[in-house]
Amino acid sequence: MAEARPMAGWRSRDVLRAATLVAGLVVALWFLWAVRSVVCLAFLGVLFGLALGTGVDRLELWRVPRGVGALLIVLVVLGLLAGLGALAAPRIGEQLREVRQRVPEAIDGIERWIGRRQAGAVEMLEEPGRPGADRPSAAPDAPVKIREGLAQQAVKVGRNFFAFFSSTLAVLASLILVLAVAIYVAVDPGLYQAGLMHLFPHRSRKRAGEVLSAIATTLRRWLLTQLIAMLVIGVVTTAALMLIGVRAAVALGIIAGVLEFIPYIGPILSAVPAVAMALLDGPETAIWVVVAYTLIQQTENHVLIPLLMKEGIEVPPVLTILVQAAFAIVLGFLGLLVAVPLLGALMVPVKMLYVEDVVGDDVSLPGESAA
Repeated sequence: MAEARPMAGWRSRDVLRAATLVAGLVVALWFLWAVRSVVCLAFLGVLFGLALGTGVDRLELWRVPRGVGALLIVLVVLGLLAGLGALAAPRIGEQLREVRQRVPEAIDGIERWIGRRQAGAVEMLEEPGRPGADRPSAAPDAPVKIREGLAQQAVKVGRNFFAFFSSTLAVLASLILVLAVAIYVAVDPGLYQAGLMHLFPHRSRKRAGEVLSAIATTLRRWLLTQLIAMLVIGVVTTAALMLIGVRAAVALGIIAGVLEFIPYIGPILSAVPAVAMALLDGPETAIWVVVAYTLIQQTENHVLIPLLMKEGIEVPPVLTILVQAAFAIVLGFLGLLVAVPLLGALMVPVKMLYVEDVVGDDVSLPGESAA
């Protein structure tokens, strides 16, 4: 009869090693949470650096050093933005001030309209001679409640989404950090890729390199698509609002173009001030604005984006919206900015390492058709 071998137990050294790993993981997660804003900015810097690297590669073919090419592209872009801003700043600033002043007036108009409708409904429901029919209606209090509710929601939105941009110094420091990261990534991307390769075993480095290349291609295509879409949406929205006759059309078009960087949620947010401004000219104008924004977004979703990016980030809209909401709640406005590209970057290893390698299904990867 063979003797039963004693069951292997955990030695003190194993327990200490496991406790150290758990403690290290907790410390790492706490550190990432403490510097979450810096992590989001660094991700934006890498995102812009990948796009900047495309231009640097083109200039390198003309024997322009990568460092000089990156600085040249950044200076040209900043110069163009500064020049356009200097030319259009007075008019745009005036229109932005008008939007800020007129939107509360539009809210007052909406409150009065709702108050009249509620008062009329109460009068129709109350029969003459019925007890309590002569009592004053509670409808006049409705506008006050609406304004209080809107004010509370506005405060919450401002606190959650725009708290990071509360000071000009924070904005300037954030832009400098994003630009610095973007330039360094564009100048020498191979350095950072080689550093990441050291984190993987030798037998897995080939596949890891394929995954990282696919992530970079996906992010680059997404960013270039978003920048083109922002420009097109801004110009088309401005033209449509001018044709409708909405005041401050240029400023509202710029708002629509900037918020286009945030898929799904951004276009909805950009339509709010436009509809509010249109309400100053009457409900018919507001309806035309709603129709115009709807047509523009439908054309973008079904024509513009498919033409610009046929193999980009393919994520279900519901999942995108849920991730945006979660990132906005946890990380604020910066989380809303990085939610979609970060989700797209995470989807690439899921497709390649699980769906393709484990499940065995074929997946479409960025750049395959071009190859």
